[in-house]
Amino acid sequence: MIATMLSACAVGPDFVPPASPTESRYTSEPQAEQTVVADTQAQHFSAATQIPADWWRLFKSEQLDAVVQLAIAHNPTLEASEATLRQSQDNLRAGYGVFYPQIDAGLNAARERSAPTQQGLQTPGSIFNFVSIGGSISYVLDVFGGQRRAVEGLSAQRDYQLFAHKAAYVTLSANVVNACIARAAYSAQIRATEELIALEGEQLAATEAQVNAGTGAYTSVLSMRSLIAANQGSLAPLKQKLSQAEHLLIALEGVSFSTANLPDIDLKGLSLPLALPVSLPSDLVRQRPDILQAEAQLHAASANIGVATAAMFPSFSLDGTFGVAGSSFGNLSAENGKFWSVGPSISIPLFRGGSLWFGRKAALDAYDQSRAGYRQTVLGAFEQVADSLKALEHDAESLQAQVESRNAAEEAFHLLQIGYKSGLSAYLDVLTADVQFHQANIAYLQAVAQRQQDTVALFVALGGGWWNTQVAAKEGKTP
Repeated sequence: MIATMLSACAVGPDFVPPASPTESRYTSEPQAEQTVVADTQAQHFSAATQIPADWWRLFKSEQLDAVVQLAIAHNPTLEASEATLRQSQDNLRAGYGVFYPQIDAGLNAARERSAPTQQGLQTPGSIFNFVSIGGSISYVLDVFGGQRRAVEGLSAQRDYQLFAHKAAYVTLSANVVNACIARAAYSAQIRATEELIALEGEQLAATEAQVNAGTGAYTSVLSMRSLIAANQGSLAPLKQKLSQAEHLLIALEGVSFSTANLPDIDLKGLSLPLALPVSLPSDLVRQRPDILQAEAQLHAASANIGVATAAMFPSFSLDGTFGVAGSSFGNLSAENGKFWSVGPSISIPLFRGGSLWFGRKAALDAYDQSRAGYRQTVLGAFEQVADSLKALEHDAESLQAQVESRNAAEEAFHLLQIGYKSGLSAYLDVLTADVQFHQANIAYLQAVAQRQQDTVALFVALGGGWWNTQVAAKEGKTP
């Protein structure tokens, strides 16, 4: 009864999750409600907006959704994280076994020869048969809660692997979407660069004709050849980046490189998400998988303090055995062959050379380390959200500048075309304006892709919406 009463308590600290931050924003200045209007679109920030678990569908591309779904279904990294999660769940189930009686049965059959004995007279040894069948039962009285703290630690490890799986899911979807955007952007830049080289080729032919007619300087031909060669040289790195993006997508999808069939995704076919969430810092710490992983590690470190503390106290158990023994299987039922024992046992650590004391000190140090790691993870998460929000604001400003530059170049090109048709402008001037327009268009494509990828970064920085998986399932979607 005393042991049962004592078992209601457990030594070591009871884990309390870290307090949620009280800040209401991620930057020193108030968060803007929206970005500037860029390319006729402005992105709006709202704390009331929820992140769907399938946030990539906000880009409104069926091809993009198909690639992400294929990666979720076949990615080896995600499969490995699922297996690790199942392993941690099974370890927790195995740990619960300590709360039940441990029952064993045994059978022993042997032919033995006893050693000679000498008690005044020499007695020769004897040869005999020994057969026994018995069982044992033991139950650990977890008086100081060491076993419960150990199971608590296994539960924290299960939580850690659960959020590691969520982090793998968010990272995978983000990598696939970013790779698709990059692939589409590289393809668009390659097409624009090839068109630019073709125009520069026409400009070179016109310049050579002027030189041959004696109305132009040969240095102009050399300048044009140098420009064409430079642009041709820029094609190879773009094609290499395109190949790398495609190879990354194939690897993320978990399919064979020889049989992969990637859909063509046009950069213009990707819609920009306009309603963007901005979770409060107090919500972010309950959403980000890496923060929840750090909290689970802190919980495990807290439980380890209880385990180390309980090891310094006595341990109690109840044990019992029962069986029969004889010289053969035939006489095991004899009354005089029965044996049994029952009773409690206690083990008291008296001297271990300081190992138990310093083991507990080490557990306390590990807890301090995990607590500092948790704080650093939270600060890093806040930094990523702040960077993403600022990046979207600056992306809009940069994109709008590129739009204005491209529009001005396009208008100059059209005016020179009109002048050329009217006989007021030289054809070489028209080609020069067209080259400038294509260069501005390439910079515009780069700005569009950057804005989309920074939008992806914001979704990931806010946790990826994995907690809304059940909502997506109810709507008939595949999270």
